[in-house]
Formats: sequence, structure tokens, C-alpha cells
Amino acid sequence: MGAEITQILIMLGIGAVAGWLAGIIMKGAGFGLIGNIIVGIVGSVIGTFIGGMLSVNLGVGPLLGTLIWAVIGAVILLFVIGLVKRA
Repeated sequence: MGAEITQILIMLGIGAVAGWLAGIIMKGAGFGLIGNIIVGIVGSVIGTFIGGMLSVNLGVGPLLGTLIWAVIGAVILLFVIGLVKRA
């Protein structure tokens, strides 16, 4: 049971960092610190799914690879949310 809690905390941490980085990358498209963390967590799920579908090995360690895919997913999510907000 302890391992599952640790994995969830790591996932939340990666999502938080990914959301923060995505907010910096997508200048002006952020939702504040808390909003970006939430977007990062959701984006990390999206990025991990995309990375798994593409089966791309980034040539880095598993933690850094997960962070990179999480940032990609969060940037995509911020972009889509920005499009919806404009419409």
C-alpha cells in the first residue's frame, strides 16, 4: 500500500512541475499557480498516454522522460483550452 501512495505523490509532483513549466512555455495562457498545477496533472495523463501510444524512447531516465511527456501534454492541454476560451 505504501508503494501506491508514493507513486501517486510522485505523479502529482511531476504534474505540478509540468503545469508550472507549461505555463512558462505558453506565456499568457496560464491559469495561475494552482490552475497550472491542475492543468499539469491532467496534462501529464495526456502526455503519458501520447508517449505510450507513440512508444518513443527519449533516451533519458524514466523520471525525466515522464516529466518531458507531462510537459508536452500540459502544453497541448493549455493550447486547446486557449482555443476553447477564444471561441
